[in-house]
Amino acid sequence: MSPAPVRFHDTRRTAYDFAGSALVRCPRCERVAHFERRPGRAADAQGRTYPELRLVCRSCGLSRIDTGPHRGTRRPGQGCYRSALWLRAQTRHGELWAYNLEHLDLIRRFVAADLRERAPWYDAGRKMTLVARLPAWIKSAKNRTEVLRAIDRLRASVTSG
Repeated sequence: MSPAPVRFHDTRRTAYDFAGSALVRCPRCERVAHFERRPGRAADAQGRTYPELRLVCRSCGLSRIDTGPHRGTRRPGQGCYRSALWLRAQTRHGELWAYNLEHLDLIRRFVAADLRERAPWYDAGRKMTLVARLPAWIKSAKNRTEVLRAIDRLRASVTSG
């Protein structure tokens, strides 16, 4: 009798759910740093509040906080810090990236699963979730071992990096 298949049930999360906190490359020492977006605290003269953007590096002690107005939406790796995402790996099929370890874990669970379940089409809620938007080469079973190996390398780089 064969073992039960590993199941993955789509949690209907999007990339935006993970964008509030990210692991980025420190602009000073080139090691892993933490980028975080928090809700704004005080309103300006027009009554608008802006998110507080923080960049903290435990290796060199760099700490930057930005509370000013921003053009458009800021994602890690863009805007005032211009820091590149730490969790990025090139494969022969394309680039694999994640904002943080939670995001990487979701991708890993999806790729490792033999049975991938999504919500029914008639169910209310999000349809184009993070796993639905993954590139076809990540979803393909023939690339599973290569993608899992890249994910494991990324996870190991956080502890050693």
